[in-house]
Amino acid sequence: MATITTNHTTLTGAQVEPFLTENGVIFEQWDTTKLPAHLQENFALTDQQKGEILAVFDEKIASISKRRNYIAADVISLSSTTPNLEELLVNFQKEHHHSDDEVRFIVSGHSVFVIQGVDGEFFSVHLSPGDLISVPPNVRHYFTLAEDKQTVAIRLFASNDGWVAIY
Repeated sequence: MATITTNHTTLTGAQVEPFLTENGVIFEQWDTTKLPAHLQENFALTDQQKGEILAVFDEKIASISKRRNYIAADVISLSSTTPNLEELLVNFQKEHHHSDDEVRFIVSGHSVFVIQGVDGEFFSVHLSPGDLISVPPNVRHYFTLAEDKQTVAIRLFASNDGWVAIY
C-alpha cells in the first residue's frame, strides 16, 4: 500500500486515502493477485504481454474510465533494461502539470509521485503494486521511480494524445 511523506510526517495505511482526498488526488487499490505468474514482476514486457495486463484489469479500467471519462489506456514498463532510462527519469522529474488527470495504476515494482498539496507544500506518494493514483488537472507534480528503479504501470488518458506536460 502507498505511503506518504511530507516535511513533517509519514502517513501509512488508513491515513493515506483521506490525506490524498483532501488534496484532490484520487486513490484506489486494485487486486493484483489475479495477475498470471508470468506477468508478475516482469519488467521486460512484450506488446502481447502488455495487452494481457490490460485484459486482466479490463473491468477496473472500464469502471474508472466511465466515472472519470478516460478513453485510452496503455502499459508502461521501466527498468534497467529500458533504453535511455536515466534520460527519461530526468524528463519525468521536471515539475509540471497537465490540463487533465495523470493516472497510473502500479502493476509491479514501485513509483513515486511528488505532488504540490492544497497548502502549497509538496508531498511524496510512494506507490506499490495495487495502488492507483490520479493527480488532478493543473496540480504541479513530477514522477520518478523508487529505489528499486523498476515499475510496470497502466496509464489512463482522457484523450488519445496522452498527457501534455506544461512546465
